[in-house]
Amino acid sequence: MASSCTKYELRCNECGKSYGNRPLSACPDCLAPLEVQYDLESVRGRFTRESIAAGPANIWRYKELLPIPEGFQPDLPVGFTPLVRAKNLGKRIGADNLYVKNDAVCFPTLSFKDRVVSVALANAQAFGFTTVGCSSTGNLANSTAAQAARLGLKACILVPADLEAAKILNTQVYGARLVRIDGNYDHVNRLCTLIADEYNWGFVNVNLRPYYAEGSKTVGYEIAEQLGWRLPDNIVCPMAGGSLIRKIRKAFKELIALGLVEPKEVRFFGAQATGCSPIAHAVKNGWDYIEPQRPNTIARSLAIGNPADGPAAAKMIQETGGWAEDVSDVELVSGIQELAEDEGIFTETAGGVTTAVAARLYSQGRIGRDDLTVVCITGNGLKTTDALEDCFAAERSVKPKLAAFDEYIRAVDGQLIGADVEPVLAGGAR
Repeated sequence: MASSCTKYELRCNECGKSYGNRPLSACPDCLAPLEVQYDLESVRGRFTRESIAAGPANIWRYKELLPIPEGFQPDLPVGFTPLVRAKNLGKRIGADNLYVKNDAVCFPTLSFKDRVVSVALANAQAFGFTTVGCSSTGNLANSTAAQAARLGLKACILVPADLEAAKILNTQVYGARLVRIDGNYDHVNRLCTLIADEYNWGFVNVNLRPYYAEGSKTVGYEIAEQLGWRLPDNIVCPMAGGSLIRKIRKAFKELIALGLVEPKEVRFFGAQATGCSPIAHAVKNGWDYIEPQRPNTIARSLAIGNPADGPAAAKMIQETGGWAEDVSDVELVSGIQELAEDEGIFTETAGGVTTAVAARLYSQGRIGRDDLTVVCITGNGLKTTDALEDCFAAERSVKPKLAAFDEYIRAVDGQLIGADVEPVLAGGAR
């Protein structure tokens, strides 16, 4: 199934055994995770700045280093989202060289999960699956349902029963079968593992997980390209399963190996909610293992108590000289509001976590004011509006008269009106 251009295969992280290309996520011998490994020499000279620039304005410009089956012709314009200079947010938190990688506008379902699903489903078709699915805390459900519909695949999505209503609706609208499970994400994921074996379905984050995870690398490729083919000093990234933060680093290492960027050790900082922070807890304690937690946070997209890539993510963060922090639900809501008010970016709860953690890292002195730092925003705020319901009370209505408006605006926000504006006569008919 390997691409005609680039050689790749599944290989065990621990024992190094190769498994070719098939729907398999763990080594049968030692149970360690499998990852896609490439023959980088097979693309040297072809994967260049010039060839990438000549490609489409989406993740497929990097297809030489994605596990794309032979004959697959991608046509869904996923990714290549904006990298925004965040001057206003930087001023608020004490950062002079801050950027936001904004996947809240990723096509087609407004989260970075569109990247991973597009790669996973390319392989699902190659492996002959006609039904696909996932265990999800929301964003992955949306993306799997949408892209399965486009490809003509049947979809069965399993989610925790308490998932946000907007994310449930954003899955059902694509025609997928959505099953709510009475349990947290870890319960759902274990059930999906059993279903994948019993029903021979392609679950994007179970038996297709090694291919799915590679889609996350495109975030790293884009950051480097959008910075003018250079690497940042720091990455601040939300962590749920722990895969995204690791794959961004893998992308940077591949670019270095191929000579597209200057060698540089980027420091990685992980962000979690206090109510579910097993990776951050491990980093703070210097552990090389994860102590599972029972999720209790409104940041449901990060609520994975026993993350599959947790140990590897914690180890990687420590290796790079980075750190991990967690913030409360109150703090993450403030993070959502601050990013919106300062940069016009409306993010979901996970983005609120990342923004609030970034602010704390600067206040702690773990990130320098002049460092080139990229904060990864992974999903859109329209998916988690319930988190802000208590923040904005419904305002009273105002009569369609200038005098009525003048009275109202002076009462609620006089700063909007300059001192040279004359009050409207209360008795006027204007």
